[in-house]
Amino acid sequence: MTPASDFAFIGGPPPTESVEAIEARYLADEGYVANYARVWCWRPDVLDAFAEVRSELVASSSLRPAEVAVLVVATARTLGDSYCSLAWGERLAKLKGEDATAGVFAGADAGLSAREAALAGWARKVVRDPNGTTEDDVEQLREAGLDDREIFEATAWVGMRLGFSAVNDALGIRPDRELAERVPAAVASAVGYGRSPAD
Repeated sequence: MTPASDFAFIGGPPPTESVEAIEARYLADEGYVANYARVWCWRPDVLDAFAEVRSELVASSSLRPAEVAVLVVATARTLGDSYCSLAWGERLAKLKGEDATAGVFAGADAGLSAREAALAGWARKVVRDPNGTTEDDVEQLREAGLDDREIFEATAWVGMRLGFSAVNDALGIRPDRELAERVPAAVASAVGYGRSPAD
């Protein structure tokens, strides 16, 4: 595998059957190999297992796609993670429009449903200070229409995204140039933090 020194602090692993299988999958799905995948290929088994757990959490949840996207955008923005902000900002813009998405980046959730706005606020609290959350915070989620299973799932989703982002950010993984070039203008202009896209 090509050393990752131009888009991360560490290089990628040497080619193996598992690494090449992941590269082929990304090329088929995206047309390029994502920068984070190049680094995570040091442990292809962990990358696949992590993706499987995240997929299972969402697949069996009653949280809607836009709600999941709101959770990630609010999480990534609060953490200052440009990579996930761009990737999920693009998804959220397709689901809710560019104005609503720009609002989430700005911490203004007027373009969201009550459930979505409550989830965005919850994600920000979990990222900033998970020990600072209160029963009143959880009750606000219930008042917005979320049940306790959905509240758990939303919180687990934020936690998983935090773990993923922490690995990427700590290792200096930069957003893909291909991703940065295709996101809506409102998303690109909102993401002026974190690591810059790779050359």
